[in-house]
Amino acid sequence: MNNSEILYDVLIFLVAAVVVVPAFRRLRTSPVLGYLAAGILVGPHGLALIRDSESAHTLAEFGVVFLLFMIGLEFSVERLRSLGRYVFGLGASQVIVTGCLIGGVAWALGATEEAAIIIGGGLALSSTAFVLQLLIERGERATPFGSISFAVLLFQDLAIVPLLMLVTLLGEGEGSFVTAMVFAVVKAVVALVLVVGVGRLILRPVYRIIAETRSSELFVATTLLVVLGTGWLLSLVGVSMVLGAFLAGLLLSETEYRHQVEADIRPFRGILLGLFFMTVGMSIDVTLIQSKLAEITMLVTGLMVGKSIVTAALCRGFGSPVGDSVRIGLLLSQGGEFGFILFLTAGALGLLPAETTQILLASVALTMVATPVMAYIGGQFSSSWASRDKRSIAGVEQMEEYPHDHVLIAGFGRVGQTVAQMLSAGGVSYVALDLDASRIAACRSKGMPVFYGDASQIEILNSAGASRALGMIVTIDQPATADQIVAAVHEYFADLQIFVRAQDLRHGRRLEAEGATQAVPEALEASLQLGAIAMTSMGTSSDEVLGIIQELRKDDYVNLGDAVHGKNDGSKSPG
Repeated sequence: MNNSEILYDVLIFLVAAVVVVPAFRRLRTSPVLGYLAAGILVGPHGLALIRDSESAHTLAEFGVVFLLFMIGLEFSVERLRSLGRYVFGLGASQVIVTGCLIGGVAWALGATEEAAIIIGGGLALSSTAFVLQLLIERGERATPFGSISFAVLLFQDLAIVPLLMLVTLLGEGEGSFVTAMVFAVVKAVVALVLVVGVGRLILRPVYRIIAETRSSELFVATTLLVVLGTGWLLSLVGVSMVLGAFLAGLLLSETEYRHQVEADIRPFRGILLGLFFMTVGMSIDVTLIQSKLAEITMLVTGLMVGKSIVTAALCRGFGSPVGDSVRIGLLLSQGGEFGFILFLTAGALGLLPAETTQILLASVALTMVATPVMAYIGGQFSSSWASRDKRSIAGVEQMEEYPHDHVLIAGFGRVGQTVAQMLSAGGVSYVALDLDASRIAACRSKGMPVFYGDASQIEILNSAGASRALGMIVTIDQPATADQIVAAVHEYFADLQIFVRAQDLRHGRRLEAEGATQAVPEALEASLQLGAIAMTSMGTSSDEVLGIIQELRKDDYVNLGDAVHGKNDGSKSPG
């Protein structure tokens, strides 16, 4: 394929995405469906604008790599500790029970042993992209049922790693299922030990050096090197690249650079994953689907009903209320994006017949389409049940693993650290963001929750829990940067209180006009405190000094402002 043909394919992909995906967003549904529809439209079974594109398939594979890397970032020790019972208990039970039931049905209907295992494993997984989008859009991510849903999705995402390795080994003819599984587990364990051992030694020092350069381009390049380099090294020893990407994310999840890494890598993941879904759409044969519509309809109905019942029953067994259990079951009833990966990989290796692969791809896509309806039904049932049964399970409400009811601090210099000490003394938790790598390292060695990240980037604020914070304090001493942070926070988190360190009175008023709840001019406050100390030491009573300070602060320092600008007597302050 020459350069002009590659450019033609890329342009077609981009035009299709730009035209089709926004239409699906207007319908308030996941962009995944838009990418699938765009792929069907331009692919060989649609308008045939693209017959086959090896370069596009290669780039699409990187979308899966970056998705696994982002999932690895979610698996921090703190989050797993709070969700461990639901991740490794409920999540594992859901995947094993559902997979065995679906695989058993497939085997009973005539599928080979290998095909039954792949079908069961692929259809047991749900769509992380769809479910999380629905939870976030409806503000239900931090609810008990939202957290439990996320825990199940976490295990499903983790399960894709051995499943992909298993499919590859089966396709290479590495013996029986048991033998292939043993090989997969051994390789995964060896890779985990080596990568984790080396990564813990070098990753944090490397990122600290890069962060000290204050170069955002170099920081992004370092992250790309870590993701792709780890995947490439593991692929040399026969382990999937996606496992390497997942392990790289896992290692970085424990560092102070996690929020910045997540924000930097998200655009790459979004673009390449969108391309992956478009290539999946290109693989769907619409004509074959029409001829097999009855089988597909039965599969979609049976899958969503069966998964709903099994997942709801397991949730109930793990102590969730009836309303939440049913809601989780319905929410996770669809097939997922990893099902596409498994079925396409198995089809390419000859483990699944082409017709079966097409039926499975179409069925998963249709279950995704039905997800908003299932989520709505679950919400209605939960509300109806809650009106009859007010009981709740103790402790479930406290299992949220993300920061909440905390204060965000942007800038962790002397002022930020002083504010943090005051908050801690008052029993208020905080999460701080800073760009000084050495300062962050020193503070984290003392157990302080300080992370590397640009507080003006919305993705980083989301990662730090801005939507669940009590307020935000901006202590940065650079006026332009403070302006950017206040404007961004006010636009995307309009209800969040913002308290800002201002350079002077004029800067403070500008910040409040941009959305700050209150701006404190550092020079004026320092002057008031200095004057108070001097007056007290010269015999003025503390009550009188306090009254004077409160009077000067009254009406936003208006009296001080007039004096500074010489409006009282026409004189100018010498500074």
